Amino acid sequence: MTRHSAALTSLCNCLRGLPPVEVEWTSVVGLANQTLTTPALIDFVDQFAPVLPEDVCTYIRQIHRRNVLRNDRLAGQLEEAVIAMNGQGVTPVLLKGAATLATAPVERRGVRLMCDLDIMVVPDEAERAVAALGAIGYEIHDQARPESRRWYVELSRPRDVGTIDLQRAAPGPAYLYAGPGHALNHCVPALLGRGRVYVPTPTYRALMLIIHDQFQDYGYWLGELDLRHLVELRDLNDSEGLDWQELASHVSGELMKNAVETQLLALAALLGVEVPRSMRTRLIPRLQFMRQLMQARFPATRVPFLAMTVLDLRNYRREATSGYTQTDMRRPGLWSVPRTDTLKLLLRAATAVRVGKV
Repeated sequence: MTRHSAALTSLCNCLRGLPPVEVEWTSVVGLANQTLTTPALIDFVDQFAPVLPEDVCTYIRQIHRRNVLRNDRLAGQLEEAVIAMNGQGVTPVLLKGAATLATAPVERRGVRLMCDLDIMVVPDEAERAVAALGAIGYEIHDQARPESRRWYVELSRPRDVGTIDLQRAAPGPAYLYAGPGHALNHCVPALLGRGRVYVPTPTYRALMLIIHDQFQDYGYWLGELDLRHLVELRDLNDSEGLDWQELASHVSGELMKNAVETQLLALAALLGVEVPRSMRTRLIPRLQFMRQLMQARFPATRVPFLAMTVLDLRNYRREATSGYTQTDMRRPGLWSVPRTDTLKLLLRAATAVRVGKV
């Protein structure tokens, strides 16, 4: 991470389609590989190929070409899985990369590098969904422990290029969806080949992606950037248009507002997306974004900057326990330092090299 950290600005400029100026290509390509954005550089290469090093063009085109083939296989795998679930009366909701495969034009399919297929079903259909996938050869590779708050099953087959991550709820803590309600309220029915699915609206997909990065992956607490998902948010806005007012209406509580605006500030500053000024000028999101840039350039600051969790710790404890009584919410623990096990978890994550994060 250290030797590539200074290349963040150059890589973002390439992803924005700006002319290359004094680019250190080894660092930029290395950071693109680390952040899983190498295929997304294909537009930049096509635009500026005459002035780019030949080996850079060759490498990026090869990675893009291979990703097209991989995503074509993922698309076929997804359709087969959907048809199997439909046969058991289950109509799944496609999340993240799976939604992209269902909605992106075929010629743009290879731009996004994805690790698995995220699929959501309502809780009373989960058992039938697992059985349907088992009937076409899938086996359970991993699953949530019985005491876990979040249910998931990861299924795989030897012949496939990716796993299926089956879930019963949208990404992240449930209390963050108190405003918008159930995901199905923000989906539209769609056909996927011979299968039937639900696809979230573009703005709701953006909301889920932000919550996934900031809370399920702990990005807000760790001060991490997920550049691949920022590119996806940019592309969602470019192709389908994000409704910023609707996105703001889904945000409930100060913690969620700070996290969402931190992501939007990064989106505007790094990729040039025109985010409303009112959603990128508040103090805490600006401090968090400054932290992200500092950590990207100087990774040794990641552990000291964990102290910034105190900026939102009270908001977290107040909003995560909103189901409790007012007396409970005023208890002194709202102002206390994080628990020891929480600090240990964040410390391990802050010192680990996490794929796709910077």
